[in-house]
Amino acid sequence: MKTSLPHKIRLLSGLVLLAVATSVWSQTEVSQEDHSYKPLTLKLNETGSKYVRFIIWHQQWAVTNNLAIDDAKFQVSTMARRSRFLAYAQVSSRFLLLMHFGLNNLSPTNLDGLGNGGNGPQFFLHDAWTEFKVVPKSLYIGTGLHYWKGLTRLASQSTLNFMTMDNPRPFAPWHSLGVTDQFARHLGVYIKGELGKLDYRVAVNNPLNPANALGAGKDFGNHSSGLTYNGSAKADENGDPVGNTIIEGYFRYNLLDAESTVLPFNVGSYLGTKKVFALGAGFFLHPNAMYRESDKTHENVSHFAADAFYDAPVSGGDCLNAYAAFTHFNYGKNYLSRWAGTGNNFYGQLGYKLKNTSFMPYIAYQYADYEGYDEAITGLDIGLNYFINAHHAKITLEYHQVKGDYRDVPAAVQADGINRQFRLQTHIFL
Repeated sequence: MKTSLPHKIRLLSGLVLLAVATSVWSQTEVSQEDHSYKPLTLKLNETGSKYVRFIIWHQQWAVTNNLAIDDAKFQVSTMARRSRFLAYAQVSSRFLLLMHFGLNNLSPTNLDGLGNGGNGPQFFLHDAWTEFKVVPKSLYIGTGLHYWKGLTRLASQSTLNFMTMDNPRPFAPWHSLGVTDQFARHLGVYIKGELGKLDYRVAVNNPLNPANALGAGKDFGNHSSGLTYNGSAKADENGDPVGNTIIEGYFRYNLLDAESTVLPFNVGSYLGTKKVFALGAGFFLHPNAMYRESDKTHENVSHFAADAFYDAPVSGGDCLNAYAAFTHFNYGKNYLSRWAGTGNNFYGQLGYKLKNTSFMPYIAYQYADYEGYDEAITGLDIGLNYFINAHHAKITLEYHQVKGDYRDVPAAVQADGINRQFRLQTHIFL
């Protein structure tokens, strides 16, 4: 039996009221409980300057089906959005070791009967790098499977402390995810450091085998570009291999408090514990990455971006968060990649932690004008964070909408390309 739209609205209203009631109950019943704890750190000397730090986190989602489809039966699906374990060791001021593994997007559709029949339920390696200090604060060199990415702040966003529920979808900030890298991580060499108020990261990487990429590098656009993102698998006219080098970087100037550069993971919100105003610019270059079968030629990929991040306390110890980024993507005329495409993308978000409460409402908006589509793609997220113990334990309820992106909502399913969902997340990390 089909579920009518008014009935959907009543069901969704019930979910919202339940979430709010749970949050209010939590505030009144357990607000006096001490939620603080010592980080999971193993000290390797008396002073604690040598240590191993362990971080464990889970993010569980409940997501509705596409509410934009008329007369569709209302459904709610659960999934493990992330289940991760990270450890890093600083056993000398001269070197650091990090390992990070886990899974993403475990859902009823990819669960396996014994947990070993597919990649859905399997943990895999996210990060594994070693880093050496060359000049204190100014220059460090690292190698391995790493997350020291270029282009924008959100390209290296931490998943532990989003201000919003997740990185914006379509994943324009993670534009290379599954296209040239393994879940936003490349194998390569990076340098990083701080020069006064400026910090930087630059990496030289290898792309993954195009045959293993999402969509195998095909064009997702309405207008055929004639290009495929598989240039590293195609020799040039002289028979020489090309397209095997990616250069990316990001430069940030901190006008107020400095942000940590020990790890690459950029904080979504400090919730009033720091006063940060940072201006950034970045790039992503992949020479000879694109290949045109019709004339056996290569073309370059070149992306450039600028962004600004503000996160600071306001009166009463609350927090205002604002972020904006403009990115120009260039894969070649009319090409549309899995997450981005040749053209321009704007993303902005605004959040405010309400005075003397644990609630932080927010709004985020994305606008993308890509040559491969006739009309622009828009994304809208309106959400509410409830912080039980800052980012260590929180609940987020969000309305999520994407319009005009047929990569996520095929035209055969929804002619106007709209996806509307309510999403609920529980998040805990230690």
